[in-house]
Amino acid sequence: MAKSMYHYIGEAWKRPDKSYVGELFWERLQKWRREPTVVRLERPTRLDRAREAGYKAKQGIIVVRTHVRRGGSRKSRYVRGRKSKHMGLRTLTRRKSIQRIAEERASKKFRNMEVLNSYWVGEDGRHKWYEVILVDPHHPSILADKDLKWIAKPVHRGRAERGLTSAGVKGRGMRRKGMGTEKTRPSIGSHERRGK
Repeated sequence: MAKSMYHYIGEAWKRPDKSYVGELFWERLQKWRREPTVVRLERPTRLDRAREAGYKAKQGIIVVRTHVRRGGSRKSRYVRGRKSKHMGLRTLTRRKSIQRIAEERASKKFRNMEVLNSYWVGEDGRHKWYEVILVDPHHPSILADKDLKWIAKPVHRGRAERGLTSAGVKGRGMRRKGMGTEKTRPSIGSHERRGK
């Protein structure tokens, strides 16, 4: 069976050091570091992941690249009479993933559009870069598209902020089912954030 073009693109991104992706990475990151936080693109950098995430090359859909700083939550070291074992300086992580923060920044920049999905495109010691697919829910070509017209319904408004994207659903613990996930539904907040 013949393999598609997307298969070969995906394989190249799985092992960047052994493909053309690794050669381009060094040049790309130098350019990306000088860019603003949110940059609109003409076309996706990773066509295979973009297509998996729902991207179509048509009016009403755009792709933006966003960068977010890496690392856990920056908790300051408090001064007390004794050194607490559980200061949490190194082990505390944020409640929201870096990818979700990237989606929210893109959504805030393009207020008339909804976030469809996002995917990783690069990282260095300080930042992570994600490409976010945004859809205009009022555009005629989107309303006529049988695969995308669902996003025009009012219930999907503010998808990124409400954790309804793929990264958001995963971060809220909704991908896991069965024993041990009793406190993730109906929401993390309903069980005093003990679900994750």
